[in-house]
Amino acid sequence: MDIGIIGAGQIGGALTRRLTELGHNVFVANSRGPETLTLLAQETGAKPVTVSEAARRGEIVIVTIPEKNIPKLPHDLFSGVPQDVVVVDTGNYYPQQRDGRIEGIEQGSTESRWVSEQLGRPVVKTFNNIYADHLLRRGRPAGTPGRIALPVAGDDTQAKAKVISLLDELGFDGVDAGTIDESWKQQPGTPVYGTDFDAAGVKRALSEASEERTPEWRAKQKRAGKGQ
Repeated sequence: MDIGIIGAGQIGGALTRRLTELGHNVFVANSRGPETLTLLAQETGAKPVTVSEAARRGEIVIVTIPEKNIPKLPHDLFSGVPQDVVVVDTGNYYPQQRDGRIEGIEQGSTESRWVSEQLGRPVVKTFNNIYADHLLRRGRPAGTPGRIALPVAGDDTQAKAKVISLLDELGFDGVDAGTIDESWKQQPGTPVYGTDFDAAGVKRALSEASEERTPEWRAKQKRAGKGQ
């Protein structure tokens, strides 16, 4: 399968390494240009490309960049890309730790609904609750006791099924986590975030999630006369 990856950080790098190992044709891009991805390309056999090319070279396109950088992507990034291309969002909102205040999310939009609106395309949310090293090293064959499962949220059941099939190849079970507006159940601060639960554990954690974002994962309130 041809897979585009936009972002070559920890998650993007781990996915590039694993997906090329599995024999997929990976087209990887970052904000600094293809020439900065030479070492990753030499290591994995992935093809370094521009961001726009990565969006047009995959049956699945994985967007794995900081939330604050989503609006910096080309506004026409997915213009002309066939509707059956599945766009995956791996992002998390870290307002205090990295991203600063994103008003749409602070007003109550789920992270991935906001990303979808910025991209102008439906997205499937997954890979956001697992550490990159675990994604790289802890995949196991189907049926292995304790096999790590990952939540998968989205509005298109066929798109989710395609992503869950890819997770299985990578060595993980996929758990349907509902619609994109229910993807708050896997955001930072929820019971499933940063865990290595099996499928039963993921389902239990999703059922125990609270929609209220805890203070650690909200932007700090601005004080009169001061910045953020």
